[in-house]
Amino acid sequence: MTNTTPAALASIPDAAQAQRRILRVLVASQVLSGAGLAAGVTVGALLAQDMLGSTSLAGLPSALFTAGSALAAVTVGRISQARGRRPGLATGYLTGALGSAGVITAAVLGNPVLLFLALFVYGAGTATNLQARYAGADLAPAGHRARAVSTVLVATTLGGVAGPNLAAPAGTLAEHLGIPHLAGLFVISGAAYALAALVLLLWLRPDPLLLARTVAQAKEADAATDPAAADAADSSRSRGGVVLGALVMVLTQLVMVAIMTMTPVHMHDHGHSTAASGLVIGIHIGAMYLPSPLTGWLVDRYGRMKITAASGITLLAAGVLAAAAPGDSVALLALALALLGLGWNVGLVAGTAIITDTVPLATRAKTQGLVDVSIALAGATGGITSGIMVAVTSYPALALTGGALSLALLPAVAATAYRR
Repeated sequence: MTNTTPAALASIPDAAQAQRRILRVLVASQVLSGAGLAAGVTVGALLAQDMLGSTSLAGLPSALFTAGSALAAVTVGRISQARGRRPGLATGYLTGALGSAGVITAAVLGNPVLLFLALFVYGAGTATNLQARYAGADLAPAGHRARAVSTVLVATTLGGVAGPNLAAPAGTLAEHLGIPHLAGLFVISGAAYALAALVLLLWLRPDPLLLARTVAQAKEADAATDPAAADAADSSRSRGGVVLGALVMVLTQLVMVAIMTMTPVHMHDHGHSTAASGLVIGIHIGAMYLPSPLTGWLVDRYGRMKITAASGITLLAAGVLAAAAPGDSVALLALALALLGLGWNVGLVAGTAIITDTVPLATRAKTQGLVDVSIALAGATGGITSGIMVAVTSYPALALTGGALSLALLPAVAATAYRR
């Protein structure tokens, strides 16, 4: 039974003021974690290719750290549900830092088995980076949730764009330290994830999820509502929202990871340098996060369904352009990867808003963690099959297939609109 006496209500922090502080702290941690997640995307496939001498398994690193993020999503979600966002997110980032250290060790020893195990652990950082977006929406009013999610996502841009472009200098530093060139970015990754965890542990107070629960319980008791009836309505509404939101994010993740994973390998095979592929991936990651404020405004202003449809169309355009771009054209590949990132961003913000709108606070973090498992598994599938598909067919065939798959979002939107 919640204590809602005037004294108890007065002791509850002001939600709007707390939200502003929470967003500032989340922004700081996301800037750091953005640099952390870039390492695996930029050089993970190249590191595996170098160790194994084969392109067919170049997609395996992406699949492994994405699969690792699936396990981490469950763990972070459960810790957040039980103890709050602060311990959940900090645990995830520290695990990602540990994985980065493992990758460096594997590179020094030339041990591919250890590399794959470490990449699996490293995936916790990716999962946590995505889970942080939910923390931004916990205290946001219903009409501003997509914008709150977007504020957290856009903060990843600075680190995410800078990270890949540090590939060349980080490699030089690594060689001075006696570490293989390609493992240099993981030195930056480990430090970035550890610092992100420290920021959250020190300053993410009050905890957004715990405060949101307290505020909701106080309002419920004060209004003398019928909790059983409200829970029944929430449960019915929640199921449809979870399925739709998850479908949107699963499809966008599958398409994005598949094409993104093999682009550095495709560029390497056409004689481009690590710096060139780092630039393209940096542009891609920038497009994944930089448009977030506009995306959030569009989702809140025009609705979840219309913007979801726009995501499918954008991903289709990305796939067609990536397939048509000549292998020696860095500019066209960069544009294709920018569209790929934009389509992912639009789908992620819309899908997250759908789920946050419909899942009750009592089960929110746990459900969000489970949804992110589906997203991670979709990414793992895209990562591991992309290398095999390119080895059997070609990079253009992979890009066209991904673009075609993204069109599945359109009937999902149409079916939802019909049911309404």
